[in-house]
Amino acid sequence: MKKTVLITGGSRGIGAAAVRLFTKNGYETAFFYRKNQEAAKALSEETGAVAVSCDVSDAEMVRKGVRDARICLGTTAFDTVVCNAGVSLQGLFTDLTDAQWDELLGVNLSGMVYVLREALPQMISRKAGQIVLVSSVWGETGASCEVAYSATKAAVIGLAKALAREMGPSGIRVNVVAPGVIDTDMNRIYEPQVMEALAAETPAGRIGTCEEAAEAIFYLASEKASFITGQVLGVNGGLYI
Repeated sequence: MKKTVLITGGSRGIGAAAVRLFTKNGYETAFFYRKNQEAAKALSEETGAVAVSCDVSDAEMVRKGVRDARICLGTTAFDTVVCNAGVSLQGLFTDLTDAQWDELLGVNLSGMVYVLREALPQMISRKAGQIVLVSSVWGETGASCEVAYSATKAAVIGLAKALAREMGPSGIRVNVVAPGVIDTDMNRIYEPQVMEALAAETPAGRIGTCEEAAEAIFYLASEKASFITGQVLGVNGGLYI
């Protein structure tokens, strides 16, 4: 019987790379996307994965999206859930608006809570499953002019560590991948000289790829990581050690 996975934020970047990797390895895959229907459709046609329109910051949409993903995959419980959906924001903390904070908190943290709240009961009943949350190197060390983003990503790490303790007796592992500077649409807001400076600051001497981050996600979801839970795997080229 094939394993199943639900991946949020799956239409582009790290999420899309994860969709490709899981399907390549035989998983029945569903992924959430928020706006980019064209990219979602193309990825679905490429991989055979099921694309589900869902804004993770909306609890009711998540409830329906998780249900629809289960039905499409023909499963009562996912083997793996990857919470990857996220948004970023640059600017001075003192300029942060309520609307900007609400969006960051809603997508980056509440979205994970809503998805896990819907997916976990069935995993608990089955006493098996893997959860991988995608945080950021800035959630570990913080970034100037990305204070609110850093705060939400740090909260993701706290969520994972606490949930790993709570879910361990139910046979469910919870881990975090914390990417560094990766070549994604999110990071293309930076000027080229900024990216060059970040690459120079990284001991590996370069920017990471979405595929490298996806490999870390897949590893933590695999049986090779069967005794790993509550941990943060940095995919950052040594930017934060």
